[in-house]
Amino acid sequence: MSDWRQEFAEEARARRPDLARLCLLIGAVADPAVTRADLDAAEIELDRLAGELPYGTREAADWVTALARLLGGRYGFQGTPADYERLESSLLHEVLRRRRGLPILLSVVWMEVARRAGAPVYGLGLPGHFVVGFGDPAEQVFADPFAGGRAMTGVDAELLVAGATGAPLEPSMLRPATPLDIVLRILNNIRAWAAPRPERSGVALWAVELSLMLPSHPARLRYEHAELLVQRGEFLAGAAEMEAYASVVDAIEPSAAASIRQRAAAARALLN
Repeated sequence: MSDWRQEFAEEARARRPDLARLCLLIGAVADPAVTRADLDAAEIELDRLAGELPYGTREAADWVTALARLLGGRYGFQGTPADYERLESSLLHEVLRRRRGLPILLSVVWMEVARRAGAPVYGLGLPGHFVVGFGDPAEQVFADPFAGGRAMTGVDAELLVAGATGAPLEPSMLRPATPLDIVLRILNNIRAWAAPRPERSGVALWAVELSLMLPSHPARLRYEHAELLVQRGEFLAGAAEMEAYASVVDAIEPSAAASIRQRAAAARALLN
């Protein structure tokens, strides 16, 4: 697993991070049974699917139609509410095998297949739901891979955001997501899946540790990491991480820093 993590860290810091590779490495960290051959097979499957797209597609709407027929229709890639309850729904190699997953992982499949075929594709991290876009973002040609590739208009996106947040669609929400944005959101989903399952604290731990390897991440993840270490009985390591985080926030929120140091002292006391 340490080798997979090292590869993940190196890929995340590459000049042009490879989205598929990063997602597959998450799966390798998650599943000790995954081998190098499994990762290679997943890459080959993405290549194979891309090879089945019709040659000569140019218009954004035509890309949506072609991918929906291939991935949503012929191969049945889509999602159901039950997929939110499965860790496999956040692991690319499993999504390729099961053809089921969360919206963001199904979008990764669409993006990676489309990219290999030469499509001008990008991901859109709308609040509560991830979709894909094609062509110039100003054209607003979107598709929802979770719904099998249902074509969406700008109005559909507005309704989706309003339903998820009660707020209007902001122009910033239509900004294409970078590979590292997508990876961080996937890891956030995994942490959210593990949070109500104390018996899966190990999953939450590796998810936050991979998040911390990304060049940019929320500073508070260090505190979450510390809490997970304490939860798992690694009291000294957790206390040291809390104290390090307290030093970071001291200049901004001294009262919060003092509270964190108290938590660190309490964690150390658990050794007695």
